[in-house]
Amino acid sequence: MSTVIPFETAKPAAAAKPERVGVLLVNLGTPDTADAAGVRVYLKEFLSDPRVIENQGLLWKLILNGILRIRPARKARDYRKIWNAERNESPLKTITRAQAEKLAADISDHDHVVVDWAMRYGNPSIRSRIAALDAQGCTRLLVVPLYPQYSAATSATVCDEVFRVLAGMRAQPILRVTPPYYDDPDYIEALAASVNAHLAGLPFQPETILASFHGMPKSYVDKGDPYLAQCIATTDALRKRLGLDASRLILTFQSRFGNAEWLQPYTDKTVAKLAKDGVRRIAVVTPGFSADCLETLEEIAQENAEIFRHNGGEQFAAIPCLNASDGGMDVIRQLVLRELQGWI
Repeated sequence: MSTVIPFETAKPAAAAKPERVGVLLVNLGTPDTADAAGVRVYLKEFLSDPRVIENQGLLWKLILNGILRIRPARKARDYRKIWNAERNESPLKTITRAQAEKLAADISDHDHVVVDWAMRYGNPSIRSRIAALDAQGCTRLLVVPLYPQYSAATSATVCDEVFRVLAGMRAQPILRVTPPYYDDPDYIEALAASVNAHLAGLPFQPETILASFHGMPKSYVDKGDPYLAQCIATTDALRKRLGLDASRLILTFQSRFGNAEWLQPYTDKTVAKLAKDGVRRIAVVTPGFSADCLETLEEIAQENAEIFRHNGGEQFAAIPCLNASDGGMDVIRQLVLRELQGWI
């Protein structure tokens, strides 16, 4: 039997929040502090993600326990080499914040759009920033994974976390996610302009340029991950735009660990071989990263530069990521405005 509540005694619904659109930029993540304790917390979260390490069985848990005893102190030393001492944070956090602030200024004529930023691992967390956008009345949400190329270990795990957060919300925002932009003409043009500008400022002319992307186990690609194909597409488009052939702009992969076969050719081994073969001047661009971070500022600009010189190379240049440069922000702005069509 149904119950009828008299109109006079019915309580009015809570006042509706003003409809606003949230834009959430998301990058990979960073430790909160450049010490072993901070790195340990970060690595545990990162390496416990089954998108990153797909086999999370007992053997991996034993291996992870060993990693968390030894690796944090070493990685903390690497972070301290690049740490933003003024803000007491990693460059990735500094740059991602700047990207969000510049995007907000760039689209400030849309006063009902709120721009925020988060890290998939570490802080500020995706959960905390979605909550902040919700509190500001954002009933629509555009998530922007800051990865030019899609992979399950990057873009997909951002979506996983967003979905987990939304699963606990009674009033979910309407959701959109930006696509990868690996061959977007604006992105390729910005990359090419950045490469040309930095090469023009060098005191030498590189004989070879490496396009170094973050690696992944080959088995992930064998299972259907499109990452390799998109890295190749980016490199091919950049070669064409710069007028270089495959011998002058070489695709390589960095940041591997463990004993499994990863995508090849490996950046460090290629750098060493080029030097041994008599190449004396090289430059490295990292088109898979939207912002400079440990993998570009320390692994490429320092570790690989040392590998090159140790094997006979003489001059090495690491070309910065697009970061919050005018060209980089144009890519992000155009991507966001395109995906916000119909909402603004």
